[in-house]
Amino acid sequence: MRHDNSDPIYQYTDTPTTDDTFYMHLALNEAWKYQLLTYPNPAVGAVVVGACGEVIAVAAHREAGKPHAEVLAIRDAYVKLSGDLSLAECDDAATLHEQLPERSRNLFHDKTIVVTLEPCNHTGRTPPCASLIEKLGFGRVVIGSADPNPEATGGAKRLKEAGVDVIEGVERKACDALLEPFVRWRNGRFVFFKLAQTLNGVIDGGIISGERSRRWVHAVRERIDRLLIGGETVRKDRPRLDSRLTGGKAPDVAIFTRHPDTIDRTIPLFSVPGRNVSFTDRLPEKGLVMVEGGAGTFEALEKETDWMVLFVAPFVKGGMGYNGAKNFEILHQRKSGEDIMLFLKGR
Repeated sequence: MRHDNSDPIYQYTDTPTTDDTFYMHLALNEAWKYQLLTYPNPAVGAVVVGACGEVIAVAAHREAGKPHAEVLAIRDAYVKLSGDLSLAECDDAATLHEQLPERSRNLFHDKTIVVTLEPCNHTGRTPPCASLIEKLGFGRVVIGSADPNPEATGGAKRLKEAGVDVIEGVERKACDALLEPFVRWRNGRFVFFKLAQTLNGVIDGGIISGERSRRWVHAVRERIDRLLIGGETVRKDRPRLDSRLTGGKAPDVAIFTRHPDTIDRTIPLFSVPGRNVSFTDRLPEKGLVMVEGGAGTFEALEKETDWMVLFVAPFVKGGMGYNGAKNFEILHQRKSGEDIMLFLKGR
């Protein structure tokens, strides 16, 4: 599916500059549009910069098995610089890795590519990005985070040995934050709590977030290993919890409750084909886990939750909210249709 994401709240101009942090922020904002949608791959952004500092192309990795951020940014830059439209819609990684070096000649020898994550140096579902950058003759590569995957690392070293000017650690803290779900998942699991609320903090009483926000949630449901839902939410809302808005696979569901006998097995959640439904009083030990539920579920799992993804809808109404107290760091925020979407990490 195609993910229609709006621009981030904070906009950046395309005025030429020589500030690598400017380009890295462009790459970061593009990558955050696909955060959690690239699982089991990390979210990555890339920018191709011209010899005079102009931004030629900005791209992000969008889906596991598809071209990485560097390849998409190089593809778009090639199309813009050459006028050759034949590769403009190509999203086959092997084809792009083969065709771009054959067609580009010296287009990139005086260009810079800025990437939030060290270009990979191994062949997995796609060929190595470091090899493509080397073949194209980029003069300069700017990197945010080192690759935490021991099977894929070595891209920076390879490029240095090929004579490329490699700058590492630009906006490393922000790039590492972008990478956190991938790192935590590789070490066992990553848990995020999805919540929608009104401007005055109400979280109950039916649908709150807009369609674009709900489509994002359904797209993520296609990719997660497990959806954990609070037992009280199941009893009150009788949800389906599928991915119908994106046409994808419905997630397996674990109902968080100590009283499974009080759950009505005739509700829609139990009738989704191909789904496994279980009951638990704790989080799964491994995988990418999304939690949905009310105040009780959040309070019970607060210390084990890595992030919160919060949608704030632009209206007020009566109802219940959270009564607990917790401080958050805002990792990223952007518009999601009429809503505001926040990626939060507890302090």
